[in-house]
Amino acid sequence: MLKQLWATKHPHAAHEDANGLSLKRTLGPWGLTALGIGAVIGGGIFVITGQAAANHAGPAIMLSFVLAAICCAFCAMAYAEFASMVPVSGSAYTYTYATFGELAAWFIGWMLVLEYGVSASAVAVSWTGYFLSLLSHFDIYLPSALVSAPLDGQLRPTGAIANLPAAILVLLLTWLCYVGISKSSAMNMAMVVLKTGLIILVIVVGWKYVDPANWTPFIPANEGPGKFGFEGVLRGAAMVFFAYIGFEAVSVAAQESHRPQRDMPIGMLLSLVICTILYIAMAAVMTGLVPYTLLGTDEPVVTAVAAHPTLGWLRVVVEIGALIGLSSVVLVMVIAQPRIFMIMANDGLLPKVFTTIHPKYRTPHINTVITGIGIALLAALFPLDVLGELTSMGTLIAFAAVCAGVLILRRTQPDLPRPFRIPAAWLICSLGVLSCLALLSAMTMHNWMLMGIWTVIGFAIYFGYGFKHSRLRG
Repeated sequence: MLKQLWATKHPHAAHEDANGLSLKRTLGPWGLTALGIGAVIGGGIFVITGQAAANHAGPAIMLSFVLAAICCAFCAMAYAEFASMVPVSGSAYTYTYATFGELAAWFIGWMLVLEYGVSASAVAVSWTGYFLSLLSHFDIYLPSALVSAPLDGQLRPTGAIANLPAAILVLLLTWLCYVGISKSSAMNMAMVVLKTGLIILVIVVGWKYVDPANWTPFIPANEGPGKFGFEGVLRGAAMVFFAYIGFEAVSVAAQESHRPQRDMPIGMLLSLVICTILYIAMAAVMTGLVPYTLLGTDEPVVTAVAAHPTLGWLRVVVEIGALIGLSSVVLVMVIAQPRIFMIMANDGLLPKVFTTIHPKYRTPHINTVITGIGIALLAALFPLDVLGELTSMGTLIAFAAVCAGVLILRRTQPDLPRPFRIPAAWLICSLGVLSCLALLSAMTMHNWMLMGIWTVIGFAIYFGYGFKHSRLRG
């Protein structure tokens, strides 16, 4: 049985199996870059940055973004090598199947549900805060019971009913994904261009009002575990890592790319570079406009801008930009998650119905509906802090597996064509694994307990269904 659990799937077999899933190829390098930017720019700039600065890193949140970006850069190169070698949907799941075997592949696939499904829920929860802020300009105030999670960070009842705006947003974007990736990709491209322009506007205009005194001390003195000091910077990096996960969504669209071997490394690495620059610049402006202790709100960018009366007009721009930015993140995640389920079902680890492609729209429509409803329920019921940190943990585990997988496949399959090869692979991939583990070490015991529960549920599904129906043993 142990031998069966660790049986691997050759990359060529993964490619051949995936060719039977006739998805429509509509994305080039710019479309893939926009897909990555669409997934990355959102919750990180508009929500997580303020909370991480106020509670953990202070002005050194800029350094936290650098640390998280370095970790992502190592991982992005590993993804690029795999994506050029195995240009199919499935992302870290497919890559792990080719290196570590089926049990590990299932585990990573289950972590990707956290990365895509749960992160979309977290971003939708963030969207509600900016939506309510925008409505307040028109003296419209929704009942708090209908715009808040019924559970708090410790999963205790809050008395609220549900976060309805977040759930409605997810369902509307699910419909868009249902009717085709070309339509949703065009919508995403428009949202990416608009929100990136608005972010640059905030950086350029806000820079004139930055007070460098707010950056002193740059790294506040340590006040306890994970609270300021370098330990706080590392904790901040673990939190804002959530903001970077979108670049990996590019690899999930491999089968809808015109030339995946060339286009996907470009899309992943270019989107990561662009977003890192914007993140650090925005973090500098936010912490320069107001003392970092004031940024721990649901809409920290609005908090920073509203502190300067002459920037009142910019508040509406920020709110609109946030709504657009967060919407595009949810859109990309709803595109990505069904394709992970589709590849897992094609391997027999999930029911065959998950491989169904719509005859007209050429999308995994059943998966999309199931994913959308699940994300909407999570967004309606759970708060941001629970969803966001679980997402970061699942992503870090998946990224570490991909970095290690490159090294394993270099040894077990040295002759496989690699259109993109990582230079100094032993060094870069090892640093990728170590940096992921370093960020995971900053997570709290409460988060590890929730991760344990999630893992047990995943293995119960695998041994109850996937192990018996796996095509690798069929």
